[in-house]
Amino acid sequence: MQFHINSKDSQVRKDIRQKMIGFGGNRKLKIYGILHCSSGKRMKRENRVFFVSEEEAKKEGFRPCGHCMKAAYQRWKEQP
Repeated sequence: MQFHINSKDSQVRKDIRQKMIGFGGNRKLKIYGILHCSSGKRMKRENRVFFVSEEEAKKEGFRPCGHCMKAAYQRWKEQP
């Protein structure tokens, strides 16, 4: 389940504490990363999406962030 967030920040924080959100992504750029990524924190609110897992983000067609997930990004980049 992909979380398109139009809810309040308090609900997002609650979902993170309850492990319903594990990764954040940029809907427009199709990039996902860890929740504390400095690049992710700068994205526009309307582009934010959240995922339970990395597998879910990949299934939705998102690629790893080159800043906070360097090893996963490198593997993704090397794929044919």
